[in-house]
Amino acid sequence: MKDMKVTESILYVGCNDRDIDLFESQYHVPNGVSYNSYVIMDEKIAVMDTTDPRVTEEWLSNVAEVLGDREPDYLVIDHMEPDHAGNIEKLAERDPKMKLVSNAKVFTMLPQFFDFDLTDRTVTVGEGDTLSLGNHTLQFFLAPMVHWPEAMVTYEQSEKVLFSADGL
Repeated sequence: MKDMKVTESILYVGCNDRDIDLFESQYHVPNGVSYNSYVIMDEKIAVMDTTDPRVTEEWLSNVAEVLGDREPDYLVIDHMEPDHAGNIEKLAERDPKMKLVSNAKVFTMLPQFFDFDLTDRTVTVGEGDTLSLGNHTLQFFLAPMVHWPEAMVTYEQSEKVLFSADGL
């Protein structure tokens, strides 16, 4: 993986899919698409979204490379569309202590996409709620119907980085 630092502690672990010719089976994408996912390294580690299942192995490799011998504490789910959330179950199986962080609508939708036990694994956030990772604080804002009804965005306060789901 090419070193893709957003900041010293926010690292890009997403993947490019140059083999896809139609995004969502309708939009022509002659140069392919990127599936954006990030890791925030701090006292606690947060993975920000996953990727489409088309790039599972590459994405898991990118995440493992960034994490080294550490495990993520949280997976923040901003949006349930498969290009953002297609590998939730894979990461949850790989890291069974990791908590899933999102809003109530996401946790209502999750069983429609995946079949794994969520017992004691969820952290439900609402409008304006925060989550401290140590030096980084995530703040959550609901953005229903920006694309899907469960969408939210996450703002990292110390470095002023917005994880915008499909908002931009």
